[in-house]
Amino acid sequence: MTQDTCIRIEGVNKYFDKKSVLNDIRLSISRSEVFGLLGPSGSGKTTLIKLIVGIERAASGDLYVLNEKMPNLSMMHKIGYMAQSDALYSELTAVQNLDFFASIFGLKGAIKKQRIAEVTELVNLSHDLNKLVINYSGGMKRRLSLAIAMLHKPEILILDEPTVGIDPVLRQSIWGELRRLSKNGTTVLVTTHVMDEAEKCDHLGMIRDGRLIAIGSPEELKQESSSESLEQAFLKFGGVTA
Repeated sequence: MTQDTCIRIEGVNKYFDKKSVLNDIRLSISRSEVFGLLGPSGSGKTTLIKLIVGIERAASGDLYVLNEKMPNLSMMHKIGYMAQSDALYSELTAVQNLDFFASIFGLKGAIKKQRIAEVTELVNLSHDLNKLVINYSGGMKRRLSLAIAMLHKPEILILDEPTVGIDPVLRQSIWGELRRLSKNGTTVLVTTHVMDEAEKCDHLGMIRDGRLIAIGSPEELKQESSSESLEQAFLKFGGVTA
């Protein structure tokens, strides 16, 4: 692993009930880039994310995050993770959720207060902090989950379909923040099936049926497949003819 490599995956396989869900995944993600996993639902994106975070174990192969072999509990303070399903305490208010997770991340006093204010401003929840989460809409819960993932300024931010249910204006703002974070040294790994979001990534891994079918920048992938769009490129790499 080179000094500039943040995440490295070497020949990873994963099975559920003897069914292959990830097949010989090999991938390197550089520090301070926005890397996208692009693929349809059921392609293996979420499973791969869980392996990187350390929630799941691979059947074979190795995963390294910041030169540490995963899974490794000591890495959790260096990773911000937003899952597809919101892991929130519905009986608490938004600010109580933020306070709880901030304490888990080791934030205290004025720094904790400042970070809560910063992340809630980013996701446009500043005026709804005292509402019970049970009364939040689906989009508001996604925004709160994103705020929690960014609280401790992690070295790596891993987001699984982060903008589902979020309006276009706020989605654009969130992507602007992800770009800013990467420029300041944060590695961002995001899953998506939305082509215009994939265009915003520095590099993409196209995944289908548990296999990485192509890796490169959006422009490289379009040029390599002689495609005008990422959608066309994905279909060509996947062996689908129009």
